[in-house]
Amino acid sequence: MKKLLLAFILVCSQLCLAQTAKEIIDKNIELSGGLTNWKLLNSVLLQGKVILGVKDEYPIKIYQQRPNLTKTVITIGGKDTAIEGYDGSKGYAMNYATNKVQEYAEYVPESFDNDFIDWENKGFEAKYLGKEKIGNIYCHKVELTKNVNKNVYYFDTKNYMLLKEVKKDETLLYSDFKKVGNLSMPFRIESSSAKKDGDYVMLINRIDINKVFPANTFKF
Repeated sequence: MKKLLLAFILVCSQLCLAQTAKEIIDKNIELSGGLTNWKLLNSVLLQGKVILGVKDEYPIKIYQQRPNLTKTVITIGGKDTAIEGYDGSKGYAMNYATNKVQEYAEYVPESFDNDFIDWENKGFEAKYLGKEKIGNIYCHKVELTKNVNKNVYYFDTKNYMLLKEVKKDETLLYSDFKKVGNLSMPFRIESSSAKKDGDYVMLINRIDINKVFPANTFKF
């Protein structure tokens, strides 16, 4: 009887944790603009500057369009230079040894939406990992798992904004949230990794949504 009771408690606790994870994700989506508005988002243009290391600073533009089109452009010496992107069939990235953009056969484009938008339909499993502090802010930790891939998300316990995302090879910090139309978006993004070779801070001064880009925008 005791074993049955213990098993029942364990099952119930797992269900509660899964429900808690779902509730946290749902709350983030709701308070950041609502699922309908996120699904109506078809394109984004981010403009600002990116800081590499201590002194290297460049104007940057990032074009994104459903389902996975993307292009990152930085300005060097007054000239716009595409450094990475995906045109719908091929991926490209800058080869800094030759100082030229080249095609990468194994380039894997990221989804236009965050993984936790429609996470259940995408085949993810969600798990609540408790609370953890980021600076002085308490956050809910939620892990999304699909096959062998695991991402951990940190949501502010007060307003449910996403403050941190830990991927396999990269950690992202989000801050300075502002309204863009009906959506709340971060205007500061900081990336770090174990190798430190791709670390950056992006300071965004403008975000345009649902612009109609010219047909050649994502060409390389």
